[in-house]
Amino acid sequence: MPFVLARVKKCREFRLASKAAGTRKFADIPSLFCQIAQPTTDYIIVPSVSSENRKYIPMGFLSSEIIASNLVFTIPNATLYHFGILTSSIHMAWVRAVCGRLKSDYRYSKDIVYNNFPWPQATNEQQLQIEKLAQAVLDARAKDPDSSLADLYDPLTMPPDLLKAHRALDNAVMKLYGFGGKMTEVEVVAGLMEMYRKLTGGETSR
Repeated sequence: MPFVLARVKKCREFRLASKAAGTRKFADIPSLFCQIAQPTTDYIIVPSVSSENRKYIPMGFLSSEIIASNLVFTIPNATLYHFGILTSSIHMAWVRAVCGRLKSDYRYSKDIVYNNFPWPQATNEQQLQIEKLAQAVLDARAKDPDSSLADLYDPLTMPPDLLKAHRALDNAVMKLYGFGGKMTEVEVVAGLMEMYRKLTGGETSR
């Protein structure tokens, strides 16, 4: 298969020319991946960059058989509960407050956004409720199989059923955090920052 052999040869040449010793040593096996980051469990994908116009970053909840590209972050060993919290308005408020930007679009990161995000304390019953509502979001997406996530989460074309499912999830996550339903996003962020200070041993505001 000349085409495949040519690609393998180019891979070997690329690795040999690398400044990184760790990459050069894999030139001896150019037909194999040198780093495999694909999760072996169900996982959440988070696009590294997402439009600032979206109310929600269009995250995915996928099985290990679906290969993630280098344009997304992956969260392995994920459950519908994790997906529900991360795709909620609570997490989006955190994203808008702390994430970096590419021009003006959201630039997600594991170190600044995900690792510092304060998770709520939830009972098994509460987790099951969030999982049920998170599944409702996925079910609403599935009603439009020919639409991409970019289409589904465009603020001008977001299907009413999907928006309704997200709002139900948002209300449940707000209650889980102990936040009132009429809190503004500024107040939500303040509450999350207070949780973060307590979790990290910092001084709480008075």
